[in-house]
Amino acid sequence: MNKFTDLNFKALVFGAAIAGAFILFGWQINDWLYPFASIGLLYAGYGQNNWKQGTLCGAIASTPIIVLTFQGYMGQFDGFFLTENGMMALTALILIIGAFVGFVGAWTKRSREMALAEQEKKQNIGKNKNKKKNKK
Repeated sequence: MNKFTDLNFKALVFGAAIAGAFILFGWQINDWLYPFASIGLLYAGYGQNNWKQGTLCGAIASTPIIVLTFQGYMGQFDGFFLTENGMMALTALILIIGAFVGFVGAWTKRSREMALAEQEKKQNIGKNKNKKKNKK
């Protein structure tokens, strides 16, 4: 049983690339570009079919952020974050935040699809009234 066939790998790869690119842009250009890395994680979650896959893909798409953080692109760390436990905690924190943002992206897609279906149902309410009257 292969559960990976339903994953949208294009959204996962592009989302991870967008997240990593905004970290690099923030390092080279200006610090205010760092928060825009969440756009890639949102896209990775939005491209999936359900919220479980969106959460998983959000966490996976945040791995370039972890790598770039440990290479020094997010600034220098001191104190607790230089220890092994600090690095593990930082890794877990980035993965949890990535999973949450991916969940928000998948939840947004599900809510949008439900709203579109409800709008379509409302538009079809009065369309067949005249056809039924003409048959009698």
